[in-house]
Amino acid sequence: MRRLPLLLLLLPAACGMPDMAELGRSAENALRASVFLPPIQDGLPPRRYDPPAGVLEEVEVGVTSGPTLLVTYGTQRKVMTMIQGNGEQRMWRSDDGTVLATDGARVVATAGTATNLAATRFDSPDPLDDVTALAERPAMARRVVDLSPSSRDPGRMRFGVALECRMKAARVPEGLFVEERCGGGARFVNRYWADAETGAVWRSEQWVGMEDRPMTIEVVSPPAN
Repeated sequence: MRRLPLLLLLLPAACGMPDMAELGRSAENALRASVFLPPIQDGLPPRRYDPPAGVLEEVEVGVTSGPTLLVTYGTQRKVMTMIQGNGEQRMWRSDDGTVLATDGARVVATAGTATNLAATRFDSPDPLDDVTALAERPAMARRVVDLSPSSRDPGRMRFGVALECRMKAARVPEGLFVEERCGGGARFVNRYWADAETGAVWRSEQWVGMEDRPMTIEVVSPPAN
């Protein structure tokens, strides 16, 4: 089971109910604080990667180096660089301080967005870990997420939001196209585009807790394996 334990700062029951605003603040601060850790260096040069046409404008290409994502949601469009990595678990940050935590291609936490995805927990392996297998057989995934608005309004915090998702993949000219339809505590559709041979996801549209505002993530330069 994978977890991003950002909301384990619960008070003992003997101390009474925890303050919801303080929990949300602690979750966001934990994610922000972790970005000051130095990145893990494995000594391997990054793989050559030619992003799809139009991913970055010329002015953006000149200021990026190392593993890079282009992230878009609503009217926001941000270039994010990797500032920490441990295997498939990585942390990304934009110049304005917005932070994403990813596990493989999946966004598992955010900070600095309208609604922060504070934690993601799966009760079984994430089918997105093996995209090529989805082309042969659909899969189900169950997970629980915690959400906290940027305003930290206790009335809008949602903890333990249960989701049930069905995932399937189809081969398309661009490679593999994965569709993930989710219901339960929220209803949405995630989409992923991956390399047909390796299963590496190079573009995705993911729900991260913001209503009607999916986040689009495009891989400009991937981390070295």
